[in-house]
Amino acid sequence: MQNKPIELYYWPTPNGYKISILLEELGVPYELKLINIATGEQFEPDFLKIAPNNRMPAIVDPEGPEGEPISVFESGAIMQYLGRKFGKFYPTDERARVEVEEWLMWQMGGFGPMLGQNHHFRIYAPEKIEYAMQRYLNETHRLYGVLDRRLEGRTYVAGDAYSIADMAILGWSRGWEAQGMQAGEFKNVEAWRERLLARPAVQRGLEVGAEEREKVTLATDKDAQSVLFNQRAR
Repeated sequence: MQNKPIELYYWPTPNGYKISILLEELGVPYELKLINIATGEQFEPDFLKIAPNNRMPAIVDPEGPEGEPISVFESGAIMQYLGRKFGKFYPTDERARVEVEEWLMWQMGGFGPMLGQNHHFRIYAPEKIEYAMQRYLNETHRLYGVLDRRLEGRTYVAGDAYSIADMAILGWSRGWEAQGMQAGEFKNVEAWRERLLARPAVQRGLEVGAEEREKVTLATDKDAQSVLFNQRAR
């Protein structure tokens, strides 16, 4: 049982959603600490103490190992930590755990970064570089194909149970249209996404920070783009 709330350092992005969804699914108390990445709050010294890569999300668990506080950065590491601590969505059986970890690392190393580059070069880059745009569009298409084949005849990505791997992939897959993917092309992915989006905890997790996100229009806010893409404080 968690008595003191976990501090969640967060902004509503695909990586942030992983943790807000997981915390909602776990039903444990947490305290939201918004880190506005469009204004450079990720570069604040206090935040860097817990997230030295100046990226959110991060957490501080006041009831960490041996009852002492612990901070964790990197979304995949946070999900593994919370899954181990609460014994949910991250199996203890070694074969099942490896399967979850394979797809979690697939998201961390490929699906997230490649789709992020797709967004950047196709939507935000001031200079439209055809080679880069096509490179990341093709890689996005390939990765959706990998996921679609994996979900053939499956309810969830890893094994028979809903896991942190599903949660990690979901947020990125919601941007399929902006990523240049066509409706109906990856039907297994679409059906899987709809199943997950029907979960009340997923819906709550996706609503965390939504009002603040709506105040930032990244497509037209050049200063915010400069902060994010040049990695500097505002």
